[in-house]
Amino acid sequence: MLQEVSHVYFMPGMAADVSIFEYIKLPEDKFKTHTIAWKIPCRKESMEEYAQRMCKEIRHDNVVLVGVSFGGIMVQEMSKYLNLKKLIIISSVKSKHELPSRMKIARKTKMYKLLPTSLVSRIENWEKLAFGEFAKKRAAMYQRYLSINDKTYLDWAIEKMVCWDQDKSPEGLIHIHGDKDIVFPISNIKKCITVDKGTHVMIVNRARWFNKNLPQIINDNLH
Repeated sequence: MLQEVSHVYFMPGMAADVSIFEYIKLPEDKFKTHTIAWKIPCRKESMEEYAQRMCKEIRHDNVVLVGVSFGGIMVQEMSKYLNLKKLIIISSVKSKHELPSRMKIARKTKMYKLLPTSLVSRIENWEKLAFGEFAKKRAAMYQRYLSINDKTYLDWAIEKMVCWDQDKSPEGLIHIHGDKDIVFPISNIKKCITVDKGTHVMIVNRARWFNKNLPQIINDNLH
């Protein structure tokens, strides 16, 4: 009997292009991969409204949905409106409790409103939006994959990430996280598959790990 092919949809991180998945290669006899690109939100669009709009990009039933960083937050919101085979987040958070303290402070003080997103009309200035050491250590490499420099999108996405209010993670969620992630430190993360020496951009620079392990993670009943 032929094995049913699983459709796997990948969603990138904030402002990132789907090309961050260019090195992800899953066995073609078992998996068909798709990517979901960010859309520019309406200025007052809620997270729920945006998630429902993104769900229209899912063209198959019972899919595997994978999100990276802010994309991991978005796929969790999308999962509320979809029947999924599996929900996987990478380099992300499962609830507001896993956000780093600097983002919690930014939410409380509304400092995120002061971030100079208008500078991103010049994409080389994107590192000014990065939090903490990530700006110095990883932004230069990650810039290659940035495609969205729209101020409306950035203002919206930063606010929605910092102010995300999810209290509990979805049932059966699988979380893959690097122990060297600077944006979302693993010290705040509960119950994850840990990637040794994995950074926030490990979907790019540790693609070999994902190509080796994702097929089993997808097929195993881990929960």
